[in-house]
Amino acid sequence: MAEAFSLKDQLFNIDKIRYLAGLFAGADLRFDASAFEEDVMARLLDLELKARIHWIAEQLAAHVPGPLSAVAPVILRALPPPLDPSRTDDDFGDFIFAPLGEWVTALTRQPEELPLALDMLEALTQRFSMEYAIRPLLKQWPEPVLERILGWTDHDNYHVRRLATEGTRPRLPWGLAVDLPLTATTPILDRLHGDPARFVTRSVANHLNDIAKKAPEIVIDRLTDWQARGLQTDKELAWVTSHALRGLVKAGDPDALRLLGYDPDLAVTAQLTLPQEVRIGDKLAIACDLQGPTGARVLVDYAIQFQRPGGKSSTKVFKWKIGQLGPKGLQLSKFHPLRAQASTFTLVPGAHRVTLLVNGVPRAEAEVALQG
Repeated sequence: MAEAFSLKDQLFNIDKIRYLAGLFAGADLRFDASAFEEDVMARLLDLELKARIHWIAEQLAAHVPGPLSAVAPVILRALPPPLDPSRTDDDFGDFIFAPLGEWVTALTRQPEELPLALDMLEALTQRFSMEYAIRPLLKQWPEPVLERILGWTDHDNYHVRRLATEGTRPRLPWGLAVDLPLTATTPILDRLHGDPARFVTRSVANHLNDIAKKAPEIVIDRLTDWQARGLQTDKELAWVTSHALRGLVKAGDPDALRLLGYDPDLAVTAQLTLPQEVRIGDKLAIACDLQGPTGARVLVDYAIQFQRPGGKSSTKVFKWKIGQLGPKGLQLSKFHPLRAQASTFTLVPGAHRVTLLVNGVPRAEAEVALQG
């Protein structure tokens, strides 16, 4: 049987450590590449992914001792050329440089060291994205860091521009929480929403989606303003808007739906058809018939209220169709898999309610009995 894929082993292994050691040996004649490799590998394979980053950073600090002012020139000499500036998306760089960001952050202890630390992260993010490394600095010194980040929005390298928005996200997955006012980063987003690189605009959209979880009105306001400014192509701004509003659309937020061109008050009738019962492990056949004004745009979703052990229930919304009503309305059908061994939860026999959502509004309901 083939061994299971291991992301941590792919990203951090003996070859990567040897590569990093070679870079520093070339940057500093006092650096003992063999000793560094031996010390890192003594524990590396026993650690999980994030712990490997911490461990490599600790070993770099041990083998290149000194304050940030002394270490920074060595790091800069060790760096390979920046990532390809001609690309515009999906170019994160090599994870082996992630520990360098943690190393720089750990050495930044006084406010007078902050400008040099930010210089270093600006250089490092052009080799590997530094959104996690910048957050401790942003948390400790928010005002000067935000001021520097705002300047990055005009940087000629799109990796630096992306760091400006990704590093300041309110809810960066797996990132250190940084409790900034939700409006603190809108000047950054205002400058970057018109960026030509999808790598940047995707981050802008994700940033807005984070804000939307607490303050939808801020997101609607910025997107409406951007539509009026005309700094981004219509196609890209439409993509940013849709991606930024995905959470609000799923929640049926009427302002978000209207901004996307879907009228929650649309005069539409709907019929939802389900079988009376279906076995767990099979597929649930779902069909609907929508009638309303010809040409009306519709966003069709459905929600399933799943039964849970102990008599509890939970509801999950599923995407279905973006379309228009024709002279005969719109008829849809699909099969929803009912996996017996789902990775996130276990299906429970019993009555399950399905709700048809049109432009975020419940329009029809029906029940199906799940059989074990």
